Amino acid sequence: MSANLATILTASAGRHPDRVALKLDDADFSYALLDEAAARVAAMLKAKGVEPGDRVGIMLPNVPYFPVAYYGVLRAGGVVVPMNVLLKGREAGFYLSDPQAKLLFAWHDFADAARQGAEAAGAELVLVKPGEIEGIIFEHEPDPEVAERADDDTAVILYTSGTTGTPKGAELTHSNMRRNAEASVALFGLAEDVVVLGALPLFHSFGQTCGMNATILAGGCLTLIPRFEPAKALEIIQRDHVTVFEGVPTMYNAMLHLDGREQYDTSSLKVCASGGAALPVELLHGFEAAFGCKVLEGYGLSETSPVASFNHPDRERKAGSIGTPIEGVEMKVVDESDDEVAPGEVGEIVIRGHNVMKGYWGRPDATEEVMRGGWFHTGDMAKVDEDGYFFIVDRKKDLIIRGGYNVYPREIEEVLYEHPAVREAAVVAVPHPELGEEVGAAVVLKDGEDVDEDAIRAYVKENVAAYKYPRHVWFVDELPKGPTGKILKREIEAPDVESAGSQDG
Repeated sequence: MSANLATILTASAGRHPDRVALKLDDADFSYALLDEAAARVAAMLKAKGVEPGDRVGIMLPNVPYFPVAYYGVLRAGGVVVPMNVLLKGREAGFYLSDPQAKLLFAWHDFADAARQGAEAAGAELVLVKPGEIEGIIFEHEPDPEVAERADDDTAVILYTSGTTGTPKGAELTHSNMRRNAEASVALFGLAEDVVVLGALPLFHSFGQTCGMNATILAGGCLTLIPRFEPAKALEIIQRDHVTVFEGVPTMYNAMLHLDGREQYDTSSLKVCASGGAALPVELLHGFEAAFGCKVLEGYGLSETSPVASFNHPDRERKAGSIGTPIEGVEMKVVDESDDEVAPGEVGEIVIRGHNVMKGYWGRPDATEEVMRGGWFHTGDMAKVDEDGYFFIVDRKKDLIIRGGYNVYPREIEEVLYEHPAVREAAVVAVPHPELGEEVGAAVVLKDGEDVDEDAIRAYVKENVAAYKYPRHVWFVDELPKGPTGKILKREIEAPDVESAGSQDG
């Protein structure tokens, strides 16, 4: 049997074709319909010259067209490159040109950025517009074949930026993705009667593996929200009798503190999973008390497919902990010499197992750097207690986590440096009560230049996704530097919000 990840759909469709696989508001999509649509997409891609191993971008929100395109690409033997729908043209161009993508499926609302990116990369653009795309897809007869793929063939390339700047594409194999989906099914107790709330972006590893792939593998129903709003989420939980909710801490916070949340019947909820950022213990306890369900916190990265560790439903759960490694995965905490540290001591988390990526696309040096000694080095600092539970104590040195989304300062600094009035800039995290962290920028202007914070902010906003641009901009005469001239970010202090040119947008 082929190792192709698309077989999780064909197998479930074979077992119960009439069961609902996807819901979006009042629209239901059976397994048979999802499987047939994916088979037609595969036929379309083959007709356009897409061959096994070719890369195809998917820039779609949480709508049924995403899994249709995703499993269609895999079925044809292609490699999926998921892309954030908020990317601007220059960013989309990189995400397509770096993996030499042949084609891009993009949502019609983001046509301008998608077109700019596709043209820059020489990729064919297929705009996905409801009422029109169906005609394009249904011109092609369903292709019954599922391309033969090996366990270690690449299925998905997930782009992740390091603090070194340029985004790197983590190559995740069919085995990586399938086994992580299997682990998620076991962790959250997913079965054919499960209803999972699809609130996490499907282009993100958490939503893709734990939400979409795990639900399809289990033969359950994924009910989608294109854009998360707490009232809408609670409405869907009540309407569809959702049993599993997966989200980032900001989602939990928004639902817990929504006025009138008591009016929704959420008694169907059994298990909730949190990841993407640390879940405050107070929030965990408050959510459980209000909703009467168990919240499990875990940890992972794009490079680990993503799940590496979790608090397990059948074991002791420790609030504030990311739990213990999932089955088949090893984790330890090491010092700078890669020697394991004693319990309670802080070191870097390293991981090995079936979940670790094949490597970074076209970046052998970067791959070698993070895979020293056969262990993936996460850059995240943690400690382990005497029971083997891991506790994150610090994030990657410069990473900003804004509402569960990773923002990498170097990428924003590159744009700031392109502004003609900017001499130097450093992007740092500014604490935020709801989002956890907000993006801040300390800027040194060139002599004789005179621009204000709004102009700088607007310039960056034009060139990066909406969640990345700095809401706080302030000007300084000099940035603190070490003896080699390196900017010392730890010495940069953001002024208070009122004087920082803050914007809530």
